[in-house]
Amino acid sequence: MSINGNELLQVFEALANPHRLRIVAALREQRKYVSELAREVGMSRPLLYLHLQRLEAAGLVTGNLELSDSGKAMKFYELADFEFHVTSETVAEAAKTLQEPPSSKTNEEEE
Repeated sequence: MSINGNELLQVFEALANPHRLRIVAALREQRKYVSELAREVGMSRPLLYLHLQRLEAAGLVTGNLELSDSGKAMKFYELADFEFHVTSETVAEAAKTLQEPPSSKTNEEEE
């Protein structure tokens, strides 16, 4: 699996949070719906959604909206298939592809 520098940073940033690590661990065995996952990791659903968004943006989890038998919409999350082998060589190759974010400097800072 080849990953560019910005994608690698996004994965590292997503996993650099203990709550998100717990979410990944909770999803390891099977997919779960949001309420179940929130209870398991001990956080509110709004906060859980914020963490899930970061994990989904990094390509580590996927979410699917499904209807239950009773017609209730339920959002299920599961782990994406991922594996990273991080070595000094893969980091060096990824670093070559880094793209700088747009400058947030003000005109005064540039002068």
